Amino acid sequence: MGMTSAAMSALKTFASSGSTPLSSTFSRHLHASAGSKKIVGVFYKANEYAAMNPSFVGCVEGALGIREWLESQGHQYIVADDKEGPNCELEKHIPDLHVLISTPFHPAYVTAERIKKAKNLQLLLTAGIGSDHIDLNAAAAAGLTVAEITGSNTVSVAEDEMLRILVLVRNFLPGHHQAISGEWNVAAIAHRAYDLEGKTVGTVGAGRIGRLLLQRLKPFNCNLLYHDRLKMDPELEKQIGAKFEEDLDAMLPKCDIIVINMPLTDKTRGLFDKDRIAKCKKGVLIVNNARGAIMDTQAVADACNSGQIGGYGGDVWHPQPSPKDHPWRYMPNNAMTPHISGTTIDAQLRYAAGVKDMLERYFKGEEFPAQNYIVKEGKLASQYQ
Repeated sequence: MGMTSAAMSALKTFASSGSTPLSSTFSRHLHASAGSKKIVGVFYKANEYAAMNPSFVGCVEGALGIREWLESQGHQYIVADDKEGPNCELEKHIPDLHVLISTPFHPAYVTAERIKKAKNLQLLLTAGIGSDHIDLNAAAAAGLTVAEITGSNTVSVAEDEMLRILVLVRNFLPGHHQAISGEWNVAAIAHRAYDLEGKTVGTVGAGRIGRLLLQRLKPFNCNLLYHDRLKMDPELEKQIGAKFEEDLDAMLPKCDIIVINMPLTDKTRGLFDKDRIAKCKKGVLIVNNARGAIMDTQAVADACNSGQIGGYGGDVWHPQPSPKDHPWRYMPNNAMTPHISGTTIDAQLRYAAGVKDMLERYFKGEEFPAQNYIVKEGKLASQYQ
């Protein structure tokens, strides 16, 4: 399946303002020279689920559906899920790989140390959206190119955010737990179940996913707010019916529901700490499908236990996979899942097609679509600066 026109359209050109200076004059060429290339993909294992759906390509067994194509052209394609520790499978291939493909759902953390070891590495590709598992400053300094499949799973994530908002607002999970445990206590559910209509929903970040969420919220007759580094086009803002809030801390106490839709950067890491959460309306509902590290882990757990946060839902954790003792697993009124929102089968087919397109361009020495670059020629895309 090819990429949809919406996913492939140039929604935003790469911003060249601001840069990360190269640590030396050494810079690796993006495009492949002649000969066989070693390409390594890191994905989660599907095990018994791999055979249940022929379109399940985002796992180790599916290998993005590009193995036959790559090997027919003489390239070496290695796929693994083992990515942590000095003796892991990924570490064995670091010294001589040319391209590393990974996903946010089973992230291969590309540290400065790994970049230093990877003497042949030219291209880091994210199958999906979000490349913060890569040390982007180190990648820029080494002259590497970092790219992702922009737009490939924005619809998937926005739909999932809508689901979690409704699950939290309607207090659905306790009711479901009653249904499967044989209980029947309406009062235990109804005392904190509300309508979404008339509530104030604020998105922190209004890029591709944030805008899609706002568009989906409009029919629910909510009061829509957004905070972002860039203001929307006035016509689009009018069409969606959302109001721009320049000051994040001024927006938070207005919101019944807050949705996080910003990338993880040096500026956003730990943005929602104890003090910022205290500025929110008591009992606020928070949905975060962006990145777990935007939140202070313990501050969120403490706020859920105290009632400052009335419910917290999302699919992103820090670290990933999360340990069994992660406090978000046990806090009250949570609607947490593993990182799944952007890896629906439809999304997998889109980002697999996008990876193949990018590799074809790489082999031919062609430029990537401008919006797919995260690091190019020593410069970080504007959202990561």
